[in-house]
Amino acid sequence: MSEPNEATFDIVILGGGSGGYATALRAAQLDLSVALIEKGKLGGTCLHNGCIPTKALLHAAEIADQARESEQFGVKAELIGIDMAGVNSYKDGVISRLYKGLQGLVGGSKNITFVAGAGKLVGKNVVEVDGKRYTGRNIVLASGSYAKSLPGLEVDGERIITSDHALTMDRVPSSVIVLGGGVIGVEFASVWKSFGVDVTIVEALPRLVAAEDEESSKALERAFRKRKINFKVGKPFEKVEKTESGVKLTIQGGETVEAELLLVAVGRGPNTANLGYEEQGVKMDRGYVLTDERLRTSVPNVYAVGDIVPGLQLAHRGFQQGIFVAEEIAGQTPAVIDEVGIPRVTYCDPELASVGLTEAKAKEQYGADKVKTYNYNLGGNGKSQILKTTGFVKLVRVEDGPVVGVHMIGARVGELIGEAQLIYNWEAYPAEVAQLVHAHPTQNEALGEAHLALAGKPLHSHA
Repeated sequence: MSEPNEATFDIVILGGGSGGYATALRAAQLDLSVALIEKGKLGGTCLHNGCIPTKALLHAAEIADQARESEQFGVKAELIGIDMAGVNSYKDGVISRLYKGLQGLVGGSKNITFVAGAGKLVGKNVVEVDGKRYTGRNIVLASGSYAKSLPGLEVDGERIITSDHALTMDRVPSSVIVLGGGVIGVEFASVWKSFGVDVTIVEALPRLVAAEDEESSKALERAFRKRKINFKVGKPFEKVEKTESGVKLTIQGGETVEAELLLVAVGRGPNTANLGYEEQGVKMDRGYVLTDERLRTSVPNVYAVGDIVPGLQLAHRGFQQGIFVAEEIAGQTPAVIDEVGIPRVTYCDPELASVGLTEAKAKEQYGADKVKTYNYNLGGNGKSQILKTTGFVKLVRVEDGPVVGVHMIGARVGELIGEAQLIYNWEAYPAEVAQLVHAHPTQNEALGEAHLALAGKPLHSHA
């Protein structure tokens, strides 16, 4: 459809990533007229540069490990090598199918006008794209995030790269330094190690995946040592120099690490520069858009969702926020999203999954004497033995109260987070979960066993 120079909609959305397109689809269902503006590809970071391509790489890495280690299962196989053209073809095929499906959903809605181009907020309720103005009775800011760097680190896309470059590499490097031991850093380190690369992680904080429960961090560090993934924690970066064969990184204390490539994985920053937000009175903090619990900004009828809102930078958070905002605008007054109840998964090998409070945060909130924890070792779980994985399910509960945190590490535990988030979000007591029947043999049973133990009736474990 061709638009005139001015058009008015119930909602104008700036950004077509997880938060933006979810807002559009839910609003369209509620019979609101929507203009969805996106300068890149519909689906945003998650589909094209984040969740989907990285998880495809991680699955290819898992297949490589299975081939390499097949003999322990009595299967004779040989890993001849990694064909990056083939890996990329598989990864891009997954993205392409999902992208086409998403385009069909958005394009097939009579209530959504998709606008390709870079938008800018030029009035409190007006977004301009290529000289055309789109007025919204409501505006939703959903402009997403970008791969951050650090001062003194010049990303050249060749020797010093971000996750965006790492996803399109046509070769397997011999060695890589990963600067940053958060989710992105440990996932890429895991992939490259499985592909046969010599990997060293450098992290300024005292532990890997520092946002997770400390026991999960320690277990991941043990697993990475076993996999011969090198890491240096509590070591801030000082400088980087290019060498004849790659890069040399100097860390605090003067220690140096050399490798062919340096991956800068220091997190993602809010994509809000030069979009007109502040000029229109939207309150910001270090580039992030400030909102209340109902995702309203400081400007009436202007909302923000996703990575530009302070908090967890997760696609499913942005997606849920998009649904929330559409329903809020439609007058449905949806329940406020509990940020602590959003599940978190890190897809390295072994996987980490968690929801709710860490043990430290729970003690801070409820008092150390009121918090009880239980750690169920996956060694006692039949399916985990079959998979030859180790790890645990850790529960954090308030004494005589509900479970307020679930923390898991081991192969495939990301698939268990669905039940864990129900336990947290429905404020379940251990005795209530203990009544549920968990199928045997599944790793899911570990959740059941842990709750049985916390409820005072351990069967396959020692309380």
